[in-house]
Amino acid sequence: MSLTIAVVGARGRLGHVVAQAALAAGHSVIAITRDGRLPQTLAGATARKADALKRDELMAATRGADVIFNALNPLYPDWKTMCPVLAKNVVAAAKANGAHHLFAGNVYNYGREIPPLAGPETPVHGSTRKGAIRIAMDERFERAARDEGVDTTTLRAGDFFGGPGRGSWFDLIIAAPLGKHKYVWPGRPDIPHAFAYLPDLARAFVALAERHGELKGFTVFTFAGHTLTGEEMGRHLDVATGKRLRRVSFSWLGLRAVGLFRPFMREVIELSYLWFTPHALDGTKFEAFVGGFEATPTSRAIAEAVRELKAEEKAAA
Repeated sequence: MSLTIAVVGARGRLGHVVAQAALAAGHSVIAITRDGRLPQTLAGATARKADALKRDELMAATRGADVIFNALNPLYPDWKTMCPVLAKNVVAAAKANGAHHLFAGNVYNYGREIPPLAGPETPVHGSTRKGAIRIAMDERFERAARDEGVDTTTLRAGDFFGGPGRGSWFDLIIAAPLGKHKYVWPGRPDIPHAFAYLPDLARAFVALAERHGELKGFTVFTFAGHTLTGEEMGRHLDVATGKRLRRVSFSWLGLRAVGLFRPFMREVIELSYLWFTPHALDGTKFEAFVGGFEATPTSRAIAEAVRELKAEEKAAA
């Protein structure tokens, strides 16, 4: 059955790929951006304009949606002030339009206590600023589901790589020096770290949207994605580049020096524990629910991500 899926933040990295995946699956897409403009790659979507910080605008822009996919993600220094407002406004839009709310979660909820394998039932801890904000957002969604009848489904995933757009650890740090026959690993090279290949994650959100009628109340899933140590990442990058790469360390000390003057960097530093704490996400509940979900093999996903980076560099030269 064809759905109408409203993607809030459709020009952002995740929103873009989810909108593309929904169109590819035969659904109608309402692509919502601040200025109402869309890239050519979303030509099949209906463009609508809304400032998500303005409740009435968001309610109007999402009119007619069966599912509202929430890809809103302010810059880290703005989380404290903006995230509560955005959460409240998306809930209001979903309630006004009788839509299911689909939210893009992450691993911050687990705090510094994140275990080697985290799942939907793993306890959350507000031991970081961003983790506490994410927990408060989930609590707001849970209350809305219980008291206002606004169903919310959250899918938590690891660090992004692949797909259009840039801004993740993979493309800005890990793969940045590939042309110099090296790669950067931000933490201990022998511990696993959770990643999410964006084209796979986008398909996962569409799969949940397609079965949203079975998801009542507040539901949390975790997306297994690809779990890799620094050593494993290096081997895959060797294959992707056809080179024998040298692993180099990331200078957290240098970043802390920069963080004295730049609030964004201070927020990034807060997440350094994720590169020194082994963790992975348990996709059992998600995979059992959607059935038959096949992730892209790791080597192919990394090779494709590297190919996209090279193509962008060539186009920019």
